[in-house]
Amino acid sequence: MAAELVEAMNMVKSFRVSDLQTLLASMGRSKSGLKQDLVGRALRLVQTEYSPELLKNVRQLYESRFPKTPGWLAARRPEGVPVTYSSLSSSPNATSQGADYLNGISKPIHTPAAEVKLVPLPFYQTLETLLPPTELIAQSNEKLQDNQCIFELTPNQADQIRNASEIRPGIKTFQVVLRICYTDSIGVQEDQYPPNIAVKVNQSYCHVPGYYPSNKPGVEPRRPCRPINITPWLHLSTVTNRVTITWGNFGKRYSVAVYLVRVFTAADLFSQLKLCSVESAERCRERIQDKLRFDPESEIATTGLRVSLICPLVKMRLGVPCRVLTCAHLQCFDAVFFLQMNEKKPTWTCPVCDKPAPFELLTIDGLLSEILKETSEDIEEIEYLTDGSWRPIRDEKDRDRERERSSTPEYPVVDICIPEANGHSPAHSSTSLTGKSGSGSTGMAGLTGGAAVALGGGAVVDLTLDSSSEEEGGGAGGDSEDTEDSADSPAPKRGRYNYDKDLVTAY
Repeated sequence: MAAELVEAMNMVKSFRVSDLQTLLASMGRSKSGLKQDLVGRALRLVQTEYSPELLKNVRQLYESRFPKTPGWLAARRPEGVPVTYSSLSSSPNATSQGADYLNGISKPIHTPAAEVKLVPLPFYQTLETLLPPTELIAQSNEKLQDNQCIFELTPNQADQIRNASEIRPGIKTFQVVLRICYTDSIGVQEDQYPPNIAVKVNQSYCHVPGYYPSNKPGVEPRRPCRPINITPWLHLSTVTNRVTITWGNFGKRYSVAVYLVRVFTAADLFSQLKLCSVESAERCRERIQDKLRFDPESEIATTGLRVSLICPLVKMRLGVPCRVLTCAHLQCFDAVFFLQMNEKKPTWTCPVCDKPAPFELLTIDGLLSEILKETSEDIEEIEYLTDGSWRPIRDEKDRDRERERSSTPEYPVVDICIPEANGHSPAHSSTSLTGKSGSGSTGMAGLTGGAAVALGGGAVVDLTLDSSSEEEGGGAGGDSEDTEDSADSPAPKRGRYNYDKDLVTAY
């Protein structure tokens, strides 16, 4: 059941858009959308509603794309042309028919071709080749194939691995790694795993990197194809080591190789970068002047180029500014974070323009390194000028803040709050204009300027009095209990907002 499900999913992945639409329509699903949406929809259909009818439809569509050739039309291997593979042995269930046919189609005869070359990896230095790139050969019509390769270690190689130091717990600096790629002699090949891969070393399965989860809906998870460390399962002696590779046979050709390598860390590569690839400040200024040089054929004259001091990878201030020599932009990224991220997930892509950024083309910007030392932490952007000089670009908020600070006059601050003897602020007063307090205490004398000293020692200020009321009062205060004299007096004036002029205690 599980094998058939895996087989159906791999068939779906090889479908064209028309095949996917036919499959989805036959099962009552929507057939609109891009190919990646159709593939994701079909895979979910196979996983959730697996049935004999669905498997039959998938197989029919697959066979319509890869039709089986009749036996009488199949080309046979010419006599006298043996096919031998020195380091690969066939699986036990291999048949003579499987050696001649692949998925019902006659298998082409592969003459010895040029050597497959694998791309060099920055974190792995190849010391010796234990098994040169050798093609994996399908031995039957089955979708899952097994191939076995054998190799031996010399005593010096075994001692070198056994006595190697550890860069991390369980990870040694000297390793034996297995690399798999497409069988193509044109150019250099990147690591590429076949479907349904499993690796067994001396009867023990070793770890193969898993898939990266995808945050985008409808996008399949990606598997990081990197060298597979098989060192822990090897015989560190002259005993023969056997590696069995299980892989999915879906029409593509793969080759396998085994190397003895030395493993580097991000710190090791950073040391190499500082030692061998630093562009001087003078050369950087020349590059800037070349970009800002006046072009008479251009209608737009560029007077400056702005460069951010914030790393686009981690959104923090640059520590070691780095860029790619082949990129046209002057924007840099942090070398330490870039190497650390590629150590965990190797992509080697420029975070600014998304172009390839191999380690061999990385360089440290000497001019921007000097600028980072001369500028303060609050400067996040600079501008290069036509003569190669630069000036800091301040944030708009900082400029507005400085403008407000320069235009706002400064006034002396007067503290009108007088604390009590015990250090506490005075309580609220409910004293009215007549001077009677809520507790029935004696009235207060009127104060010149509308201020009076409260019982608790706080300053009482009449915030509604104006100059005219002060002149009418004459600055003299009367007895608050003399109600007969105030009976004939006019009603108290009301303020602008039509409320009585009460006295407010200021703290």
